[in-house]
Amino acid sequence: MYTTKDYMRRGLRFANNTLLPGHKKLSTIMLYSTDRCNSKCRHCYIWAKKPKQDLGLDKIKEIIKSPVVSKHTLIGLEGGEFILHPEAEDILKYLSVHHPYFELLTNGRDADTVIKYTKEYKPVRLYISMDGTRETIESMRRADIYDNIIKIIETLKDELPLSVMFTLTPFNTFDDLIHVADVCKKYNIDMRIGIYNTMEYFDTQSKTDSTDTLNFKPGDIPDIVKDFSENYDFMYLFTKFRENKLHFPCRSITDSIVIYPNGDIPICQFKEIILGNLYKESLHNIINKKETIKKHKEHLHGCNACWVNFHRKYDIVLHRSLEKLMPKGMVQWFLGKYHWTENKKTKYSKLFKGE
Repeated sequence: MYTTKDYMRRGLRFANNTLLPGHKKLSTIMLYSTDRCNSKCRHCYIWAKKPKQDLGLDKIKEIIKSPVVSKHTLIGLEGGEFILHPEAEDILKYLSVHHPYFELLTNGRDADTVIKYTKEYKPVRLYISMDGTRETIESMRRADIYDNIIKIIETLKDELPLSVMFTLTPFNTFDDLIHVADVCKKYNIDMRIGIYNTMEYFDTQSKTDSTDTLNFKPGDIPDIVKDFSENYDFMYLFTKFRENKLHFPCRSITDSIVIYPNGDIPICQFKEIILGNLYKESLHNIINKKETIKKHKEHLHGCNACWVNFHRKYDIVLHRSLEKLMPKGMVQWFLGKYHWTENKKTKYSKLFKGE
């Protein structure tokens, strides 16, 4: 999905943040800019949060002007459902002029507004959530929005890079994954696969009233997944992570952050360890202060607690890319000790041998 140039730029920021932890630059900022939502999903209860909160345009302007943000810092706009933000259009208008390197994420329910905003303000990529078949989407989202999603895909697939986001949850199946993959193949668009995690901020629920989908084995992964980059190894390695047979550092926490509607910045998408709040201190100070550097050091090597794609996909790409350039021992000297499987000597290139 990303180009070699994208990875090179992120590699340079990684080197900078490692060598100069008090002068970090950010690669990605995911703005959970509102907790307003027009779906009542079974796997996410952000829609039930009260009172509703929104990260205002003035604060977003401050973020864009921060010294830790460059023109190559990717801004993600989501929620909730971003287009429900009271200042959604003003934010899009501002970014389209002052920071055009931004992405828009949507559940696709309001197809007409998504199409209008995308055509007018031109994000660099549009992400659309798609949980499976029509019946599965209606069951999970409690609304029949299948045709809305297809309308967005058909209208915008030639306008900009478009990715369909499929999240494997306790509420859908591999048949749903295959269905979404077939849709993506039909329209020649990208598919991103994530795996359900319980996150406090989204008030996610335990897997009651659900299937046993997440207890899959490597042999259960549909072959069609291999037709979409950066997905198969992510799913395969999840099985090793789930069995506590995998461990590598979470490097992405030093250059990729999320920001909540109330201005809080957690250490990552999974842990509710708050580094600071934008209404109390600047983004630059939150990212580069001594307390943050200390927490990054504590969790970079000692966590291994989640399989959130926002963080772990980067970790996979980083480690596998460096193994192509140097022996694994040298990678470990540079990044810290890690292992892909229970056999700590296994290289990435040997992972899938004999499947």
